Amino acid sequence: MSRCFFVTRQDWVPQGVDITVPSVARLYDYILGGGHNFAVDRAMGEQIERVMPGAREAARINRAFLGRVVRFMVGQGIRQFLDIGSGIPTVANVHEVARAADPECRVVYVDRDAVAVAHSELILSDDDHAAVVRADMREPEAIFTSSPVRELLDLDEPVGLLMLLMLHWIPDDADPLGLMRRYHDALASGSHLAITHVSHDNEETGLTEVTDVIKRSKSPDQVNARPRGRIAELFDGFDLVEPGLVGCGEWRPNGPADISGQPAMNTLLYAGVGVKP
Repeated sequence: MSRCFFVTRQDWVPQGVDITVPSVARLYDYILGGGHNFAVDRAMGEQIERVMPGAREAARINRAFLGRVVRFMVGQGIRQFLDIGSGIPTVANVHEVARAADPECRVVYVDRDAVAVAHSELILSDDDHAAVVRADMREPEAIFTSSPVRELLDLDEPVGLLMLLMLHWIPDDADPLGLMRRYHDALASGSHLAITHVSHDNEETGLTEVTDVIKRSKSPDQVNARPRGRIAELFDGFDLVEPGLVGCGEWRPNGPADISGQPAMNTLLYAGVGVKP
């Protein structure tokens, strides 16, 4: 049996990290079974699991989608990837999946969480084809002009843009459609966009209770669940590929491992892939 070692105050913590405030990246790490999280993240994770017993299944389904969509994009000729909100490194990262198909694939990870970035830098320190940028997804211009992106990605060629479990953190008053237009305009024709996004469409998921848990926490991030039609608008300017915008577990599953045995968890997240004409 593997053992999990959690980060505590006595362990190394990047300067400026407030370990009394929960982090979305560290919460996701906890739900995936990782060890780079603090007590406050675990406490919120445990509350979420009480109101949504399938939370770990939903995280697993999203992670499985990441693998499928990266392999799909490589199959379509994509050889460079930009992973927005990449989180704390865990197994089957984008560069690992992509390079299993083509060792020359290049990847830039982006996250604003200091712990996620620090661990990514450690993992990628000897990797000439992958790097990480500490930035907020709401600042695409800063991302696209960053040194790692300029050095590793050719923006005149198609890019695989991943925005998994990210856009529901953007409230309507922050103009998520306008944000996506800025990403769209920076990408070359043939670029692919992958999105997963939570929705209240299935009332059996327990998402309402999860949203309440996060609202009561000190987290600066709050869930903005949207119906399928609103999520589809985020693909404006991209042509959705088959099967379109569907439940995360329903997007081109390769077998039982890609689908949850808890039906509601397959539709907690909508997932889709679009191509810029």
